[in-house]
Parts: sequence; C-alpha cells; structure tokens
Amino acid sequence: MSTICYSQQAGYVDFLQAKPEISFNVQEKKVFGNVTYQFKVLAPIDSIFLDAKKMTFTNVQVNDRKIKYENDGNKLWLIDDFKEGIDYSLTFSYEAIPQKALYFVGWDNEAPNQIWTQGQGKYTSNWLPSIDDTNDKIEFDLSITFQSDYQVIANGKLVDVERLDHSDNYTWHYDMKQPMSSYLVALVIGEYDKKVEISESNIPLEMYYYPKDSNVVEPTYRYSKQMFDFLESEIGVSYPWQNYKQIPVHDFLYAGMENTGTTIFADTYVIDSIAFIDKNYVNVNAHELAHQWFGDLVTAKSGEHHWLQEGFATYYALLAERDVFGDNYYYWRLYEYYHELINQERLNQGTSLLNPKSSSLTFYKRGCWVLHALRENVGDEPFKEALQAYLEKHKFKNVETSDFISEVEKTSGLKLDSFVDTWIVSDVFPQEKAHELLLQSTFIQEYEMVDCELANARCDYYLEATISDEAKSKIISQIPNRIPEKLFNSSLKVRQAIATNVTQIPVGLKPMYETLLDDASYATVEAALYHLWLNFPQDRALYLNKTSDLIGFKDKNIRLLWLVLALSTTDYKAELNNEFYRELVGYTSEKYNFEVRLNAFQYIDAMALYNDVSIDNLKQATKHHNWRLVKFAKDKLEQLKNKKQ
Repeated sequence: MSTICYSQQAGYVDFLQAKPEISFNVQEKKVFGNVTYQFKVLAPIDSIFLDAKKMTFTNVQVNDRKIKYENDGNKLWLIDDFKEGIDYSLTFSYEAIPQKALYFVGWDNEAPNQIWTQGQGKYTSNWLPSIDDTNDKIEFDLSITFQSDYQVIANGKLVDVERLDHSDNYTWHYDMKQPMSSYLVALVIGEYDKKVEISESNIPLEMYYYPKDSNVVEPTYRYSKQMFDFLESEIGVSYPWQNYKQIPVHDFLYAGMENTGTTIFADTYVIDSIAFIDKNYVNVNAHELAHQWFGDLVTAKSGEHHWLQEGFATYYALLAERDVFGDNYYYWRLYEYYHELINQERLNQGTSLLNPKSSSLTFYKRGCWVLHALRENVGDEPFKEALQAYLEKHKFKNVETSDFISEVEKTSGLKLDSFVDTWIVSDVFPQEKAHELLLQSTFIQEYEMVDCELANARCDYYLEATISDEAKSKIISQIPNRIPEKLFNSSLKVRQAIATNVTQIPVGLKPMYETLLDDASYATVEAALYHLWLNFPQDRALYLNKTSDLIGFKDKNIRLLWLVLALSTTDYKAELNNEFYRELVGYTSEKYNFEVRLNAFQYIDAMALYNDVSIDNLKQATKHHNWRLVKFAKDKLEQLKNKKQ
C-alpha cells in the first residue's frame, strides 16, 4: 500500500461526481449501496482511498475491471497504477450499520418513523463512502429506494420517482448541478406534507411538515420567503442551488444543519403562534439559510478558519432578523453577544478567532461582531463589493481568512493589518471598541442609562416613563418588590418580566398577577403559575384548574410543571394522583423528544419519585444518539447506584 498520507491525496486525485444508489433495512438499521464515482488523477499514484467507516465491500471495479483493494475499517484503499490525466470510473457495492451520521428513529418504538442524516462533525463516511476532507468537493446525485408511503428527501432537484417492478418500493432520483463537501450530503425519510413558495429569483422554497401539523405551518415558517429574498439581495450573489428545502425531524442533534439546499432542523421548532412569542424558528431558519452561501458555496479550508462559516452565518442571520424585527432588535442581539463574550473573558476562556479549538461562542458571536465592526470601519459599499467579489471568486471552492480580508482591502483602499490583529488574531475580545459601536444606537444608550443600581437613579420614574420594554424589564429585575399595579397594563414582554422576577407577590398585587395566567406566552404562564402556587397555598386548586388544559412549548413546559404541582398539592384530585404520576413518568419514554424526556426526568429526580418504569427509561436513554440525554442518564444512574450503596 502507498504511504501517501490523507492530506496529500487532494494533490493527486480529484473526485468529481458520485452517483450513490441507496436502500435500507430498517429492522437491522443497515444501509446498502451501489456507488459510481468519477475521478481524475492529477499525478501518478499507486493507491487512492475513500473514507469508509466499518463497511463491507463487493464488486469493486475501476473502468469496468476488478482491481486490488483493501478495507481497513476506516478507508477503502484502491491499489493500482493510476496514471496522470486519465478519467476514471469507480464502482462498488457496500453495506454498513452506521454508528453515527445516519439515524433510524422510531422504527421500534412510538416515535415517528424516520431516517435522517447529520454529517457535520460526525462524517458522512459512516453511511456513504466519501471524502471527509472538506477541501474535496464532489457533485452528489443520490437515488434512494424506500417504501412508497414515505417521503424521501435529499440534496438537489427531484427528477424522477420510479416504482420498482412488483414492489411497494419506489426510487427517488435527485440531481445536483454543483459540487459540495461530503459532510453536506443529506437525506430524510419520513411522513411529510409540504408547502411551496417561490422566491423573487424563482427558487422553489419547500417547507416540509408532519401531516398533523398543517395548522402550524405559518408560525413555524413565518418570514421564510422574506428572509430568503432579503439575503439574496443583501449578499448580492444569487442563491447557488436549485431549490431550498427545510425538513423538521424528531430528536435532531442540534437546532439545525445547513446541508446543501436541504436544511434539517429539530421538530421542537414546529410551533404555534403563542410559542412564536418566546421560542421560534426565525433565527435558526435565517442562520442555516445564510450558510448556503457561507459554508456550502464557500467552505473553510480548515478549522482555523471556521469563523468564515459560523461568524458569517450568525451575522447575516442577524441582518435578516433586522429586516424583520427592526434596528433595536439588531442592536439588542449584538448587546447580548457582547456581554456573553465579556463573560467568557472573565472566565479566562477567550481565544483567537483563528484558534481551531475556540468555543462556539467565539466562532459564532465574536465572528458576527468582527463583521459588524469591519462594515462600520470600511463602509457599506466597500464591504458589500468585497463580499460579492469574495463569493464569486471562490464559489464551490475552499477559503481562508486572508481571502476575504484581501478583498475588503481592495475595495476599501485600507490596510487592515491592525483591524485583523485586534478583532481576529488577538485572544482578547476588544470590549471598549465594541462598546463604542454599540453606543451608536440610542436604544442601547437608553438601556444603559436606565439603571437602578446607579446613584440617584429614578427607578419609580423609569417604570412610568416611555422607555423600551428591555429597559423596563431591567428595572423590574432590579426592584421586583416595588412594582406598581398599573405596570401590569404593559406589553407581553414587560408582563413576562414581572412573572419572572416578582417571586414574592404582595397580596395587593394578587388580582393583577393572576391575570398573567391569561397571557399569550407559555413562558409567562409557566413562571406565573409556579409563583402563584408558592405564594397562595389556599388558591392552589384554583390555579391548577385554570391551567389544566395547557401544554406549552414542544418541551411541554407547562404540562410537566402542572403535573408536579398537582402531585404536590394536598387533597387536589387525590383520586387521580396515580394517573398524574403515570403521565409524568410516561414523558420519560422514547416516544417523546429528548427535551421532554430531560424535563420529565429532572422533575422526577427533584421529587425523588423514580419507579421501575422511569428507571428502565433512564437506562434506555443511555443508548440514545443525543449526547445531552445520554450524559444526564448515565450521571443519574450512577448517582442512584451510589445512593443504594
């Protein structure tokens, strides 16, 4: 076998196109594939490879002839006398039981039956032989065979759905026109309907949803078309793919993932209009959409330049939200990022933006701040001209930080060495410079001026003044024991601040505080219910009866709290206590998404009410694919074991 190392192969071989034909055995959680790769040899070499984790291979051929190959469990090595300048066709069949990157959800329990992928950080090579190196971009045209009563969704344009002879199976054929890194290859299989809108540039926007969720499609995907049209205009480079699909899935690992033209996101963001107030999909929607340019069209060469993806996606998502919600929203989010970065500094965890081991906070939010500061430094037009040149020059290629900075220097006529050293290279976030930029907003100026912790502060006046909801909420948090009754005649946001911060409720405010249970905010109702229950034991049954039909967010925040309070209320429907407890324990089962399960486990743990069913569900949770649930379950089982000893 050749001693050519991983990073060297790109100089010898260029994989151009892949045509995988994929099928599944859901009972065995197995993937089958027949794959054709087209590649060009750039320099003579005696072996090349594909990344392939724990797969078996048969019928390995190059240009229709069998060749020697080796499978070491991590790579498929092709051993031959590969000649420079020749186009090659590689074909093979394979099988795999993926340990990660492709997940079979629900097929052996009550959760929705789905198959979905997550390649970033997990590697597509766990289910599809491919190239883990992001610098090798390939055109992937997937054909996927599955049962006819499911939807099959993948990157690219659906060009044909073919029924197999004498079978209930169909093959969905997808076509891509441009290359991408293999971590962006995606597929989803499940039961879906879809809503389609057309962008101003004539791009189909396909928004998928579960058939049972047809009544919440609008709040879930609210502002999608507006943000798409805005980003195309703001970026100044046409959307680079054939269509844009968004698909919710059960128990996704993250909020969302920007697979090329095919964003997959957690179905906990499928929400109604009340949930939209406090927890909506808008930011995730905008972030993953921005990645279609920053990460998918141009991809960082290495982890050192990861901010070119996450920082840019965070910044352009914030610009899209600014177009929807206004300037104050934009500066408020920058202000929040600013304080998060300062807190990171206080913990001595700040790092350079070019450190591949930096935190997500650094990559995302410091990266966003860099772009805001740079645009303020060089001006709108030079910034936008540079961005367009950067994307056009490097589209479907890989980039590093200097590629972008050099374009900004060209269009602005400025040398940016000092800016780069201060904002990008330094381990220290430039707090003072960032604060100066924040103070360009009168909204932020007002927020900082209104402060009850300052000498001679006029707190009572602030509560009656015409100031922003954010500023008024700040005052409420500082003087929760001095809230006047008339403050309840305020916005939802201010009333939520009251519900959250006024934990000891004066009897005189009780009637007004009780009105918080009627607010169109699941977060407000949850906080108000808990604080009313604590403060007025004599009225607990009244509050529980009033909220008995409420569920809350997708994590069932209100319902779970309600069950715990009902179980903790003496003589409240005592005949139903066993039923309440069974319901609470039931939410720990794998039928529910991991957020519901975590919340239920945490309540059961706080009440020390584990039973055999919840213990069994805790053990099952240790085998889940979501690391947060797995960690909680393992830690809790260890604690319970130690208590018994």
